Amino acid sequence: MYIRVLNSADAEIYREIRLQSLLNHPEAFLSSYEAELGMPIETTRTRLHTVDGKFTLGGFNGREELVGVVTFVRESRDKISHKGNVYAMYVSPSARKQKLGHLLMTELIVRARQSPGLEILNLAVFSDNLPAIRLYQSLGFTCYGTEWNAVKLNGSYLDEDLMTLPLIPSP
Repeated sequence: MYIRVLNSADAEIYREIRLQSLLNHPEAFLSSYEAELGMPIETTRTRLHTVDGKFTLGGFNGREELVGVVTFVRESRDKISHKGNVYAMYVSPSARKQKLGHLLMTELIVRARQSPGLEILNLAVFSDNLPAIRLYQSLGFTCYGTEWNAVKLNGSYLDEDLMTLPLIPSP
């Protein structure tokens, strides 16, 4: 397995894994399979365009297949530009239990720490996603709150745990 930053040339393979994630785990993402399926590939290309403060990492298996993804986005407004966010973390079922999620998040954290002035990394994870919560906790993230009824899916509510990782030592 290896990790690299995805770019616009990876739009087709990224779209495949993104649709897989939304189809197999609609409860884990805010977007839907139907919404993303109807999106032009150019939108995906634009999303994968790496700019300062935004990148998507891809995890590849030995057959060069994209089997995991995660996105980092730094806040752009001055008063909150010391914070960054983790979005759209997903590992294909075929690559689970091989530490790919850990590798993806570790690389994201390393890259985030290289961003001048970035102090905090935040993410939200559904409260019942215990494997993801354990992963994030193993990397030093702590829960600072829970948003009750954060998402309504098929008439049921899902809670989200809000997690944070300080990138600089506390004073």
